[in-house]
This record gives sequence, C-alpha cells and structure tokens, in this order.
Amino acid sequence: MGYRLSKIYTRTGDQGETGLGDGRRVPKDHPRIEAIGEVDSLNSQLGLLLAGLNEQGLAEVSEVLAPCQHRLFDLGGELAMPSYQALNLAEVQRLEAAIDVWNEELGPLKNFILPSGSALVAQAHVCRCLARSAERRCQQLNAVEPLEGVGLAYINRLSDLLFVAARIIGRRQGVAEVLWQPAEKPQG
Repeated sequence: MGYRLSKIYTRTGDQGETGLGDGRRVPKDHPRIEAIGEVDSLNSQLGLLLAGLNEQGLAEVSEVLAPCQHRLFDLGGELAMPSYQALNLAEVQRLEAAIDVWNEELGPLKNFILPSGSALVAQAHVCRCLARSAERRCQQLNAVEPLEGVGLAYINRLSDLLFVAARIIGRRQGVAEVLWQPAEKPQG
C-alpha cells in the first residue's frame, strides 16, 4: 500500500472541488463524489452495527458482515480511481451464499416487517437503507460515467444481505419481528 495520509488538511478543497485518484478535480457534488460519500456513510454505519454485534456476542453474524467493510473501502477506491478494480465476482457470490444459508433458516416472509425489534435489528436496517442509497448514487454515476466491474452488483447484493442479517439478528436475540399493521380502511 503506497498511499498514506500524513497530512489531513490540504486546503485544496476549500473552493468546492476535490481530487480523484487519477488526478482529476471535480466538484464536491459530482455524482462520483456523491457515490463515494454514500459508500462511506454505509461503511461507518456498518462499523457501528459490527461494534454492537461484537458487544452482544453475535460473532456468527459479525464474521459474515466484517469483510464487507473492507470491500466497501475497495468500492470507494474504485469510485475514486476509475481505472482501479478491486472487487471480484467471488465477493458477490460470498454474499449470495450467506443470504441463502440464512434464508434457509428463516423461511419465507409472510408479512411486511418494520425496521424494529431491537437496536441491532434497527441498525442493520439503517445499513440496508444506506446500501440502497449508495446503490442509487452509483447508478446515477453509472448513467453519466459507466462503471466497470462488479461494484453495482456487490452493493445491490449487500443491501439484500443486510435485510436478511436484520432478520437473523432478531432470531439470534430471540426478538420477534415487528409486523406491519396497515391502517384501517376509512368507513363510508
């Protein structure tokens, strides 16, 4: 790894632009920077989820999700350096395998569930929502600057994994899923 941050502030972004790994300068609201920011937000919230899982002794779930922080950093690198490719199909397949294992245990959903039940379940859903947001930002970027590699598939599958993880966390904690109760239809 040749890149190390030795100076945190550079003052080069004070006028609303930032640098990419390829040397280009782009506005801080450029779709590429928006995508990087959403991936970073997801990674930070995933770190919070992992801390909670470790505190609660849910190592099985943590072991599946912990590598995702590293892969999100890889995805951020791909977004910051457009010619760089770090993610591969095996990572997408790893997520799919975990989804399949957990789904087999959980069985099919019969009702909509709310992002609730415990703090960890809710945090997993926060991460799921942020994964969807990151995916939308990456898709917006892809519409103007096509993305190479499996990053789009990875972020999509990660949101699916986080949904299933929320359910498995609830099961491991012995917390019942909170089912959606639709509003009563108006009379008359």
